[in-house]
Amino acid sequence: MENSTALVRTDKASRYLVQLCKHFGHKVPAEWTETDGVVRFEPGTCRMAAADGELTLACESETPEDLAVVQDVIASHLQRFAWKEELVVSWAEDAPVR
Repeated sequence: MENSTALVRTDKASRYLVQLCKHFGHKVPAEWTETDGVVRFEPGTCRMAAADGELTLACESETPEDLAVVQDVIASHLQRFAWKEELVVSWAEDAPVR
């Protein structure tokens, strides 16, 4: 199993978590609360956690190629939703998934 984690600093972590999950939930299985969420794409899964000032994104897939797809989809949508903040999403490969 391939996995990666990104820690994104933002004061709107909960808002973005809910926005991402609701958005993807129209097409793929997604579950969320104000502080935790999971989106299950065909190539892999992304778990999210919102805490004070940070949004943690933990992705998991069977192959490195599938992992890259999940990372790109999550990061591009987050950056689009948060365009005023110009958020940086930096993935750490082979990090433990929470």
